[in-house]
Amino acid sequence: MSATDSGRDSERTPIERWWPKLSIGSKHRLLEALDEPIDAQTADEIASITGKPAPERLTNAEQAFVRTQIEPVD
Repeated sequence: MSATDSGRDSERTPIERWWPKLSIGSKHRLLEALDEPIDAQTADEIASITGKPAPERLTNAEQAFVRTQIEPVD
Protein backbone atom coordinates (compact mmCIF):
# COMPACT_ATOMS: atom_id res chain seq x y z
CA MET A 1 0.00 0.00 0.00
CA SER A 2 1.43 3.38 -0.97
CA ALA A 3 1.48 6.46 1.25
CA THR A 4 -1.32 7.93 -0.81
CA ASP A 5 -3.45 4.82 -0.22
CA SER A 6 -2.89 4.58 3.49
CA GLY A 7 -6.06 6.45 4.47
CA ARG A 8 -4.05 9.09 6.29
CA ASP A 9 -4.04 11.64 3.45
CA SER A 10 -6.87 13.61 5.00
CA GLU A 11 -4.78 13.93 8.16
CA ARG A 12 -1.61 15.05 6.38
CA THR A 13 -0.31 18.50 7.14
CA PRO A 14 1.13 20.01 3.96
CA ILE A 15 4.90 19.61 3.86
CA GLU A 16 5.24 23.32 3.10
CA ARG A 17 4.09 24.02 6.67
CA TRP A 18 6.50 21.73 8.53
CA TRP A 19 9.58 21.38 6.31
CA PRO A 20 10.90 24.93 7.02
CA LYS A 21 10.60 24.32 10.79
CA LEU A 22 12.32 20.91 10.73
CA SER A 23 15.78 20.69 12.27
CA ILE A 24 18.81 20.34 10.00
CA GLY A 25 19.39 16.82 11.35
CA SER A 26 15.87 15.72 10.45
CA LYS A 27 16.13 17.29 7.02
CA HIS A 28 19.35 15.37 6.39
CA ARG A 29 17.79 12.10 7.57
CA LEU A 30 14.85 12.59 5.20
CA LEU A 31 17.12 13.50 2.31
CA GLU A 32 19.22 10.37 2.84
CA ALA A 33 16.15 8.13 2.60
CA LEU A 34 13.45 9.99 0.66
CA ASP A 35 11.62 6.87 -0.49
CA GLU A 36 11.89 4.97 2.79
CA PRO A 37 9.68 5.17 5.90
CA ILE A 38 10.27 8.30 7.98
CA ASP A 39 12.52 7.50 10.94
CA ALA A 40 11.09 7.73 14.46
CA GLN A 41 13.09 10.81 15.52
CA THR A 42 12.04 12.79 12.45
CA ALA A 43 8.44 11.58 12.78
CA ASP A 44 8.37 12.78 16.39
CA GLU A 45 9.66 16.18 15.31
CA ILE A 46 7.07 16.47 12.52
CA ALA A 47 4.31 15.53 14.98
CA SER A 48 5.59 18.12 17.44
CA ILE A 49 5.52 20.81 14.76
CA THR A 50 2.13 19.93 13.30
CA GLY A 51 0.24 18.55 16.29
CA LYS A 52 -0.73 15.57 14.11
CA PRO A 53 0.85 12.18 13.45
CA ALA A 54 3.65 12.25 10.91
CA PRO A 55 3.08 10.40 7.66
CA GLU A 56 4.66 6.97 7.37
CA ARG A 57 6.40 8.01 4.15
CA LEU A 58 6.66 11.01 1.90
CA THR A 59 4.48 11.00 -1.19
CA ASN A 60 6.10 11.44 -4.61
CA ALA A 61 4.96 15.07 -4.59
CA GLU A 62 6.49 15.62 -1.14
CA GLN A 63 9.74 14.04 -2.29
CA ALA A 64 9.79 16.39 -5.27
CA PHE A 65 9.16 19.35 -2.93
CA VAL A 66 12.09 18.34 -0.73
CA ARG A 67 14.38 18.07 -3.77
CA THR A 68 13.46 21.63 -4.80
CA GLN A 69 14.33 22.89 -1.33
CA ILE A 70 17.94 21.72 -1.62
CA GLU A 71 18.59 23.16 -5.08
CA PRO A 72 20.50 26.43 -5.17
CA VAL A 73 18.58 29.40 -6.52
CA ASP A 74 20.21 31.67 -9.10
